[in-house]
Amino acid sequence: MSEGCDGLDGRRQPIVAVLGHVDHGKTSMLDHIRNLGTRTQGSVMAREAGGITQHIGATEVPADILNTFCGPLLGGKEFLSPGLLFIDTPGHQSFTSLRSRGGALADIAILVIDVMDGCKPQTLESIRILRDAKTPFVIALNKVDRLYGWNSENGRSMAISLKKQSKDTVGYLEEKHWKLVGELGESGFNAERYDRIKDFTNTIAMVPCSAKEGEGVQDLLAVVIGLAERYLENQLTDIDGMGTATVLEVKEERGLGKTLDIILSKGSISKGDQIIVASENGPKKSKIRGMFSPRGMSEMRDAGDRWDPVDTVHAASGVKISAVDLDDVLAGTTLHVIKTEEEEEIAWMKAKEESTLTLELQDKGVCIKSDTLGGLEALAFELGERKISIRAASVGKITRKDIRIAEVGKQPEERVILAFNTKPLPEASNEFEDPGCDVDLISGDIIYHIIDKHEIWMKDVLEQKEKSDREMIVYPGRLLFLPDHTFRASKPAVIGVRVLGGRVHLGQRLMKDGVQLGQVKSIRLGQDTQKDAKQGDEVAIGISGAVKKPGDDSSEATHVTVGRQINEGDVLLVDVPESHVRILRKRSLTEVEKEILDEIVAMHRKDPKTPRWGL
Repeated sequence: MSEGCDGLDGRRQPIVAVLGHVDHGKTSMLDHIRNLGTRTQGSVMAREAGGITQHIGATEVPADILNTFCGPLLGGKEFLSPGLLFIDTPGHQSFTSLRSRGGALADIAILVIDVMDGCKPQTLESIRILRDAKTPFVIALNKVDRLYGWNSENGRSMAISLKKQSKDTVGYLEEKHWKLVGELGESGFNAERYDRIKDFTNTIAMVPCSAKEGEGVQDLLAVVIGLAERYLENQLTDIDGMGTATVLEVKEERGLGKTLDIILSKGSISKGDQIIVASENGPKKSKIRGMFSPRGMSEMRDAGDRWDPVDTVHAASGVKISAVDLDDVLAGTTLHVIKTEEEEEIAWMKAKEESTLTLELQDKGVCIKSDTLGGLEALAFELGERKISIRAASVGKITRKDIRIAEVGKQPEERVILAFNTKPLPEASNEFEDPGCDVDLISGDIIYHIIDKHEIWMKDVLEQKEKSDREMIVYPGRLLFLPDHTFRASKPAVIGVRVLGGRVHLGQRLMKDGVQLGQVKSIRLGQDTQKDAKQGDEVAIGISGAVKKPGDDSSEATHVTVGRQINEGDVLLVDVPESHVRILRKRSLTEVEKEILDEIVAMHRKDPKTPRWGL
């Protein structure tokens, strides 16, 4: 919008939030609206990661296009506001904060519901947001083209379309309609199809439509315009005074440096104005150097180079501003235009409150990053749903400092950074590529994907951790000294054994009848050297070290010797240290391992000095 964007009667254009469950067709609906008239911009949804809206977006649709498109349904009346400013909000359940901001910004809302799916969790959450914000809304009963037998025609009015359907198809629509009426009734809302409503003050209008075909969109916009004209007249006069805006995104623009994409919801803003914004480091004051409005009906997230310079903008508008020192401004927070010291003081306190991270951090857990505060909250929400603790959280690019914070995690599963829609700075990227880096990076532009990748990563990390623990913890084992398998009698003794149960690992001590026989110095299977052997394996082991009797601190012999301490056919046990017994009792052991462990414990308790060994 350019200078003088207020309507003929001094009103601003209403802000229309589009909310609903993920994949119910919000962005598709707006894609159709954006392609009205001759100023078309194609599909934004096609360029969204995973086809899912990740950030709040904004599109201005001028009144002349709306009047031309909806004229036949408006009875010759013209929409007197400058147009409609649509806010497209993420439908994923984790974007509560973003949706809440979108709902709070809105004068009126469109709640998109898939006619085939009905109310979903995010549908109900959107209703809660609208109810809490006291925002009037219209229901777009989308995807009617999926109804069995539906006869579609691109761009056709639903008033006409309903007359073109078979009796069975209309009956199918009625069935879905009344089911939804019941679901909304449980949430305390009266709803009815738009063409059956006499009093819109106490009944929510439901407009059957197809965003895919553009069918019924004309009716939907006509209802929105009608409600805005009738019920919002007194709310649309705040086009002057102290400007208040919501920061949608912080972007780097060639020739401008850091810029802010904002939605001006109240008052006005001009080139040269002083502003206060919330940043990672608290409130900050800056001065606007330049302002730019998206050309035509461009979506702000996707406008590219389609921007026109402007000097003054009145609410409600989407605009890009250039100012000094915007590097660490937090997206999703409020921008205040200030004229007086009193306004500055109030704005400063509000920005200070918004700058404070409200996430609950723990002493242990993962580290998270995002490009926006809303994205950070969204990622934190998903992790919280999965009982995953967060140790550190911040907005912006990933730095070497973030890696330092992550690498002090006490457990391997803590040494990871989960990053939503942000990337490492070059020096951090180089460190991640270093084989010696002990921190992993899991990143993506779709939160679902990040969570899925983290679950896979966690499984691998925990498996590696368990494997490492198994190597450190001595597990019980029982070995049979095979007949005719003495390869060397002593120094070290090398014998062939079969693992009857449990396992044996390099460095572990063996015992027979309570006598310690020395340590396993080697394990070979044929010509191959191994770290361990498990039940069923037949391997050659080398044994060396002192032989000790229970309660005797002296050595009977320097080395174990075949024919003296051990003989072919003997059964040998892996000697488990007492401290490890307590750990093993808490772990999942096989029945054979439990049996062997009990045998080892009983053998140690025969010593009068250790009657409670292993307790």
